[in-house]
Amino acid sequence: MNLSYWEYKTWVSDIDFTIIGSGIVGLSAALRLKKKFPKAKILIVDRGILPNGASTKNAGFACFGSLSEIIDDLRSHSEEEVLQLIKKRNLGLQMLRKNIGDTAIDYMQFGGYELFTLDDSPLYEECLLKREQINKLLYPIFKDDVFLQKENIFNFKHIHNQYILNRFEGQIDTGKMMQALLKNVHTQGINILNNCTVQEINDLNTFVEIKTDQFTFSSNKVLIATNGFAAQFGIKKVKPARAQVFITKPIENLHIKGTFHLDRGYYYFRNVNNRILFGGGRNLDFKTEETTELGQTKLVQEKLEEILQKIILPDLDFEIEHRWSGIMGIGNQKKSIVTQISNHVFCGVRLGGMGIAIGSLIGTELADLL
Repeated sequence: MNLSYWEYKTWVSDIDFTIIGSGIVGLSAALRLKKKFPKAKILIVDRGILPNGASTKNAGFACFGSLSEIIDDLRSHSEEEVLQLIKKRNLGLQMLRKNIGDTAIDYMQFGGYELFTLDDSPLYEECLLKREQINKLLYPIFKDDVFLQKENIFNFKHIHNQYILNRFEGQIDTGKMMQALLKNVHTQGINILNNCTVQEINDLNTFVEIKTDQFTFSSNKVLIATNGFAAQFGIKKVKPARAQVFITKPIENLHIKGTFHLDRGYYYFRNVNNRILFGGGRNLDFKTEETTELGQTKLVQEKLEEILQKIILPDLDFEIEHRWSGIMGIGNQKKSIVTQISNHVFCGVRLGGMGIAIGSLIGTELADLL
């Protein structure tokens, strides 16, 4: 351990709680722990310069599921399970907005629109048929109809002439959200070590030994909040899912405002000021996108550009300015895993692509396990 006495004493000695992962879940857990245990020494460790999964790389959708996604979930979950999922997502969004404030995260509620291509006619008809049923299911949560039909006001091409509008869906500035969370954490005196990769966790009954690529240290308790990277710590019910995203250069007189979903949520786009941010496409090759490697593939990028050109901006010239990807954590079930793994190790993972919606809540639930 090539640390000075001062470094060791200040950052990695007498640690009460070590949190692995500095995304929404990890930071929320740290803040909750500090509220519960004001005198505790808390350390957050992250492999990246910035949070390295999805928290700073997502599309900034403050959503809880499109109509087709909810219908799809009902095929593999009971009505009660789906209702509980949406309750948690809605509660998590309210918690995020309350804890940070709408202004700090640039929250805007332009609504969420689900589009259906002409090839998606069976799905479109099913959504129209089941819209009232889903509205009735969700009424106890929102006290109003969530999904409405809306005319094609944005003049998209090659789609059915009506959207499904979710009036309760919004959008945020992901960077500002994470910056605000990090500021709150630092204000509470919680230390963060970036560029430090945890390689091994050993629960030794009285404490936990944590081996990193930099040094080894000990902690009374460890909370794993690495979501898509959780499998490396033996949490096998979580699989990584890469999401590829790009954003255009500014587009003059862009009239599109809102969050938009296509193909059961596998494609999604939104306005960012006068740009279009567009992502998705992992359904083109699930196996390749089941990775923790950040990057892009020609298959997905070309498909995203094709949809942008043919459907979203058919009459406008555009240029792609920036491309990136993030890693989500998914599994056979949509319910997140918040549990105790051993005597002193706990985890809050598998957010299923809904990190903005449920990250604050899962971090709180994780801290409340102690």
